[in-house]
Amino acid sequence: QVTLVESGGGLVQAGGSLRLSCKASFGSGVFVGQMAWHRQAPGKQREMVATIVSGGGATHYADSVKDRFTISRNNAENTVFLQMNNLGPEDTAVYICNAVAAVDGYGGKQFWGQGTQVTVSS
Repeated sequence: QVTLVESGGGLVQAGGSLRLSCKASFGSGVFVGQMAWHRQAPGKQREMVATIVSGGGATHYADSVKDRFTISRNNAENTVFLQMNNLGPEDTAVYICNAVAAVDGYGGKQFWGQGTQVTVSS
């Protein structure tokens, strides 16, 4: 299995920046592929924020965060990052790390972190 632990959330004023981190821990027989950040605000559906392929080359962003957020990863440390700039109150949500992995030869299994709260004040 894969355990994902997020960090870096907090309270920031509008226009500020935060950098989220998500470290994956796993044992033998596990191969982590695509990783992503999702978010969920109260009363709203969970939204995909950004994805990044295993090699780190191809990324995809939700329209709501495009040009403001940047996803990256360090495979040597099994960590994915989300740099968030020019934050606004609309970005307030629990940010949740996601990973797709093959476990003992079975691919396509999804794992989720506990989430980290990001609150943007106006």
